[in-house]
Amino acid sequence: MSLPARTAAIIAVGSELLTASRTDTNSLQITGALNAAGIEVAFKAIVGDDRDELGAMCRQAMARVPLVIFTGGLGPTDDDLTREVVAEVLGLALHEDAAVMAAIRARFEARGLRMPEANRRQAAVPAGAHVLANPNGTAPGLWISAGDHGLLLMPGPPREMRPMLAHAMEAWVTPRWGGQRLRRRELRIAGRTESRVEEIAQPLYSTWVSSPLPIETTILAGPGVIELHLSVRSPDEAAADQVLADAVAALSARFPDDLVSDDGRSLEQVVGDDLRARGYRIAFAESCTGGLATSRLTDVPGSSAYLDRSVVAYSNESKIDLLGVGEDLLRAHGAVSEPVAAAMAEGVRARAGVEIAVGITGIAGPGGGTPEKPVGTVAIAVAGPAGTVVRTCRFVGGRGLIKTFAAGTAIDMVRRYLRGAAPDLDWAARPSK
Repeated sequence: MSLPARTAAIIAVGSELLTASRTDTNSLQITGALNAAGIEVAFKAIVGDDRDELGAMCRQAMARVPLVIFTGGLGPTDDDLTREVVAEVLGLALHEDAAVMAAIRARFEARGLRMPEANRRQAAVPAGAHVLANPNGTAPGLWISAGDHGLLLMPGPPREMRPMLAHAMEAWVTPRWGGQRLRRRELRIAGRTESRVEEIAQPLYSTWVSSPLPIETTILAGPGVIELHLSVRSPDEAAADQVLADAVAALSARFPDDLVSDDGRSLEQVVGDDLRARGYRIAFAESCTGGLATSRLTDVPGSSAYLDRSVVAYSNESKIDLLGVGEDLLRAHGAVSEPVAAAMAEGVRARAGVEIAVGITGIAGPGGGTPEKPVGTVAIAVAGPAGTVVRTCRFVGGRGLIKTFAAGTAIDMVRRYLRGAAPDLDWAARPSK
């Protein structure tokens, strides 16, 4: 049987992963470790606690790739089936490992507890398997070499799986399947649609694919931020890094104001770093976004170093009372307008005594729109030492998506303001007067 070299499959086991309340995060960690060793993930799968389904998936994976990695299903209960099913597929007998049994018993005794009889299941080891110690739990991992195949079985809890993965990669996976290293760079671009980013970057792709070290490109669209992933495979990491550095430089020249980061940092991280570097503090006055822009900044640890306050001024009365927006301004232009957004930003800036302030006011829908100001109309202002910049944007989508776009655009306008870049956005209705 001829198997594709340096490819793997990841199988996450557990019926809870097939519900809306649990997400498989282990596969992301495993993929990163494999890619770093030059091993490509052919596919990932989630299988419930079902003996037949798990057996079928194990056989399918082994028919397609030489390396199969399992997470989950190594616990002590009857629905923890991974070790039993893998042993059955491989035709290996299970035996109780005395050393494993002693380690599990000692773990319970150290906590003053009697080991439940059910935990004996976790000491069952397929013939010829290597046991991977688990200092963070009772379920040991297993490494099984079976002809052209390698199978790695690890527990599901991330704190137990991660150190075990690192050991298995060093001891078995990388020496046998590692080869060309996969080097990556991730660029984030804001203020442009996916099609516009593709249009600008496309001419570079043809030169990259025909180079001695070809660059693979992937574009991922998110609300307001487009990700460009570049990757190169080579046994020479320095050469691959240089090729990627040249590509990043070429892309940076094409997106001088739109490039948020070339090192994977999020928009919020970049803005926070820029504020901290200048010693600036920021305040927000939000209406239609209801504090979402502020919340996104607080997702970054250490944001208290630059975030001062946020005022959610939803009603006209709150805009007047809390921010000092003039009643005549509201009557003349309406709450959703550039003059009011500017007044909100300038009002919270004056009250907070900060260097940078943001005002956001708009119509998130589904009702409230007019022909002149349809749903999705949002005015955003940034006030600071260089004056006040304001834009009216037209976002599409449901209420949640409009709020997400508005919050992200406001944060990106802060980034542009701090760097002296004009807020020339694809979704801006018109330039500021």
